[in-house]
Amino acid sequence: MKAVFQIKALSFLLCAVLLSTAAMAQSPHKGVKGRVAGANITIRYGSPFVKGRKIWGGLEPYGKVYRAGADSATTFTTDKDITVEGKKLAKGKYAFFVIPVEKGQWTVIFNKTAEQWGAFKYDQAQDALRVMVTPKAHAMTESLTYVFSKSGFSMDWDKISIPVSIK
Repeated sequence: MKAVFQIKALSFLLCAVLLSTAAMAQSPHKGVKGRVAGANITIRYGSPFVKGRKIWGGLEPYGKVYRAGADSATTFTTDKDITVEGKKLAKGKYAFFVIPVEKGQWTVIFNKTAEQWGAFKYDQAQDALRVMVTPKAHAMTESLTYVFSKSGFSMDWDKISIPVSIK
């Protein structure tokens, strides 16, 4: 009887350790809100860490659609129609993706399928808007972060900032 109790206790302890390890491995989920061009905008995302890894052209390959965060696709919600990089985007909720490139402008995507896991089932036919933006060198940002400004927002991670203008 004592042996059965010890096996159950050991099994319980092992499960607790595995669950806590899995929880620690997952990136924290964050949300930021801002008001730009009269619109209330919310961005929800998983915030991965650099952890000494090569991010752009490494963990996140050039030329491939990236979910712009961790876990589920990043979502972008606006309560009013806005102009993004000179192009109209209707009010609504979108999945937000980027396509990084080694040199030149990155593609920024607002996709109509807002709720999706990563970019695994990304469908270009569902894009509401694609615009091109020029990345900027940035101070090291360990954790992927979205920041609002008067002129739009940026996605900052590693040593790159992706500014997106909104009017």
